[in-house]
Amino acid sequence: MRTVDEGHCAAPADVCFQVAADVEDWVRILPHYRWVTFREKTGMGEGIVEMAAWRRFGPLPYPTWWVSRMTNLPAQRRIHYEHIDGITQGMRVEWAVDPDPAGGSRLKIVHEWEGPGWPLIGGFAARRVIGPHFVHVIATRTLAGVAREAERRASSDGR
Repeated sequence: MRTVDEGHCAAPADVCFQVAADVEDWVRILPHYRWVTFREKTGMGEGIVEMAAWRRFGPLPYPTWWVSRMTNLPAQRRIHYEHIDGITQGMRVEWAVDPDPAGGSRLKIVHEWEGPGWPLIGGFAARRVIGPHFVHVIATRTLAGVAREAERRASSDGR
């Protein structure tokens, strides 16, 4: 399974990256996140992080949860995650924030995963259910919320 979610933000790339890397603030700025807690923190946006979000199906919220090893690469404006616990164990995720030549920034999240270790149906479940109906939906909302907060910060800073 490979999902690619992209968005544009009117804020500068450095502001976008700061918001994306500050996952401890996500619960405040992203209403679909239930919690973000570092189990082991080795630096800003670095360490073992536990995250939980809601995936809504109409009025019904469905809880999701995972644990990742998070690596922050500020010079490249990249964030890497490797899911190490939860149903998505083994998933690799890259956040990329780049200046857009037309102005603002481009935000991109790539998720790659072979699927859960379920005999016969693991790959199918990843490609047909988990990727499009969970990963993509949550990533799209997260990108939009990060962009909204970055634009708010940029406008309040006068950038």
